[in-house]
Amino acid sequence: MPDRAPQPVDRQLPTDEARDLISLVRDIAQREIAPKAAEEEDAGRFPREVFTLLSESGLLGLPYGSEYGGGDQPYEVYLQVLEELAAARLTVGLGVSVHTLSSYALATYGTKQQQVEHLPAMLGGGLLGAYCLSEPSSGSDAASLRTKAVRDGDAWVITGTKAWITHGGIADFYTVMARTGEEGPRGISAFLVPGDAAGLSAAAPEKKMGMKGSPTAQVHFDGVRVSDERRIGDEGQGFAIALSALDSGRLGIAACAIGVAQAALDEAVSYATERRQFGKPIADFQGLRFMLADMATQIEAGRALYLAAARLRDAGRPFAKQAAMAKLHCTDAAMRVTTDAVQVLGGYGYTADFPAERYMREAKVLQIVEGTNQIQRMVIARHLAGPEGR
Repeated sequence: MPDRAPQPVDRQLPTDEARDLISLVRDIAQREIAPKAAEEEDAGRFPREVFTLLSESGLLGLPYGSEYGGGDQPYEVYLQVLEELAAARLTVGLGVSVHTLSSYALATYGTKQQQVEHLPAMLGGGLLGAYCLSEPSSGSDAASLRTKAVRDGDAWVITGTKAWITHGGIADFYTVMARTGEEGPRGISAFLVPGDAAGLSAAAPEKKMGMKGSPTAQVHFDGVRVSDERRIGDEGQGFAIALSALDSGRLGIAACAIGVAQAALDEAVSYATERRQFGKPIADFQGLRFMLADMATQIEAGRALYLAAARLRDAGRPFAKQAAMAKLHCTDAAMRVTTDAVQVLGGYGYTADFPAERYMREAKVLQIVEGTNQIQRMVIARHLAGPEGR
């Protein structure tokens, strides 16, 4: 195995506090996450104790307000934390991104009373969240979802099935989009459902090509009863809440993708500078040097793109188009970079003795989750040319 340690990413951070935060994350990643990543992914083990540690360290609520246990960090800092975590293990980086996405509806659209009651535990109390939008028959066409919430006095009864739910079956709370009215996007509302609610259950986790340590499962709601106090936002506002959450969530996926790509590049550089053929390191061959240069350039471009979008968000400016661009570019780049990393390692890259093949398998899902890259292209085109079929 290569033993040349990669150099940490030279980050542009806005404050000393942010630099200290990145140092803390790197220390946790090196001590608690990376050493166990390959073994636990192979075994399909979810590292719940790592998420407990992250919660205790204040890392599960970074972009939210400190009055509720959050970290008051701008998105440009939070995303770089995600990148560091994903470079150590995507199950952890993506898990933090999904938890942050799951907390978004309440943190952004909840009433003051709801936020006081629920957010401290969600952001810093050791809880883990899941986001329930997709269904077996409605993935990209989320506005056609069928899960229903029917009012019964001062409560709602939720019935239906959600699909492809990260943390399905192990989450402590679920942010659920359900139909409360007419067909289409205006008939959907958002709810905060406890993980131990009666009638809530999860199917066996999906058997995936990568991210085996992160459970992805269908979640069934069989007459799950929640009080109206757990409805987030107005009736019929759920789809708008979901889309707003996804704009931010896509930046999280972009950052995770760059983390995986950076890990793959570090592995490729380490191997290429140590592996010798024809009497010299293979990194001396121009064809391979050019591959490494292209890999590094794609990563730097992706990092710049997601940070530019994050800074727009932090400034309160529209960023939906840039978020879609970042998600599209960064995840496509991660797929190219990880594939090239396998090629650099040759036969060794195809074995589980080296992490390159795991990075490649993991990168693939990032082109799919939180809106496929075909959907991202549709979103970008609408910003450029207007809606289709005008």
